[in-house]
Amino acid sequence: MAQQILQPAQLTLIKPPAPFKAANYVASKVRPAFSTEWGALYNDDCLKILPHIQSDSVDTVFADPPFNLQKLYGSKVSDDLAEHEYVEWCHRWIAECVRVVKPGGAIFIYNLPKWNILLGAELTRLGLNFRHWIAVSIKFGLPITGRLYPSHYSLLYYTKGKPKTFRKIRTPIETCRHCDGEVKDYGGHRDAMNPLGVNLTDVWVDVPPVRHRKFKSEKRSANQLSTKILDRVVELTTNQYDVVLDPFGGAGTTFAVAERKLRHWIGCEIEPDYVEVIQDRLLSKDIGHHHNDDVIEG
Repeated sequence: MAQQILQPAQLTLIKPPAPFKAANYVASKVRPAFSTEWGALYNDDCLKILPHIQSDSVDTVFADPPFNLQKLYGSKVSDDLAEHEYVEWCHRWIAECVRVVKPGGAIFIYNLPKWNILLGAELTRLGLNFRHWIAVSIKFGLPITGRLYPSHYSLLYYTKGKPKTFRKIRTPIETCRHCDGEVKDYGGHRDAMNPLGVNLTDVWVDVPPVRHRKFKSEKRSANQLSTKILDRVVELTTNQYDVVLDPFGGAGTTFAVAERKLRHWIGCEIEPDYVEVIQDRLLSKDIGHHHNDDVIEG
């Protein structure tokens, strides 16, 4: 596929000081499928692209791999591996992500708790620092016979040593959606609360599902992430013009949020049809971002 240079999406209001130069991060012999002024997408298996990215070069990695649930993602993806094969495959791309992230940089992995227990152990074995197991509430999940009702996905947050960037995020004080009254009394200390809101916790119950076509591509039937998750990942661990890597491009949510937040990005996507989805998203005025009332301090 010949490289194409795209104009930034409408949500990107400010251009970078200079267009993103992928060759400063990825070996020049590997050509991106397309680029914007903010980033570059490679149409291939991430295990073929990641080894060509310079060590200690990206600020944050966000990975949302297939969950091995026998879903159909295209002809080049198998989502039905034996358990040991799936874990071994994850270990391979995790090792590359650890290599390319800068000292102090962050790695986030979004997956089922079943898998993230094992993947977190691998990150610890590789010497990374555990920061948080973030529980992202599932809306409208289905019960599983003989088990507790599953109500969250896991978002692992690790850093390569002491975090170089950790920005405080405050969220609005929670109110009842029926009466608009505040849900908690904060132990009688409500008057002493910060007017900007409460510190972001490691339980995210305010992430909406991506169901309405306003927020998703009609060309991709697979699940898509809310921009609110990526808003927090990007704001928490990066500054303007930092570089975010996503080895599983999917619907392009990471790249759309990165551009909106004035961050550069590098992405991989193995399926050619999804490359088109991502390209459309970065050019489209129609795919929106979920409302987010978070306040960033510092």
